[in-house]
Amino acid sequence: MKIFIRLGIIIVSLLLIPITAVATAALKQRFEDGPNRVFSGGPLQAGELHAGAEPDWAFVNSIPTIEMQLLEPGTSRRIWVASYDNKLYVWSGYMNSVVGRIWKQWPVQAETDGRAVMRIDGVRYERELERVMEGDFLPALSDIINSKYSSSLTPASVSAGEVWLFEATPRD
Repeated sequence: MKIFIRLGIIIVSLLLIPITAVATAALKQRFEDGPNRVFSGGPLQAGELHAGAEPDWAFVNSIPTIEMQLLEPGTSRRIWVASYDNKLYVWSGYMNSVVGRIWKQWPVQAETDGRAVMRIDGVRYERELERVMEGDFLPALSDIINSKYSSSLTPASVSAGEVWLFEATPRD
């Protein structure tokens, strides 16, 4: 019986090592300037703050992700991005699933307070996220997103709330 207790203690101890390492890395990243590939980060601080005319957003269709931070809460994450008709869009899928609603809290937060900062290629842009649920542009934007990410976004999934789509407009 003692051997099973000792074996159990050893197994639990060995399991605690990676769990503690992952939890420590996640907590440490919250105090860093921006997210890493896995964990959310702290506020976006580095990089020039864009001023002036809106850029031609077509370039984001060739980059995989951007960094985005909501002002409240001040945590940042990596997110997919696309442009259509020189407008910038971000989105979150799985919003009708229990796991998606627990895992992805930023869309609900953005709907309440859409003020955001996006860092793209080292430049920060102050944005206002405005949720979009319909529009004539959705089929064309869906095609861009689906070819870029091998996704299955459709205008119907946006209208049904399965995918929450936001246009990132300049903040006043």
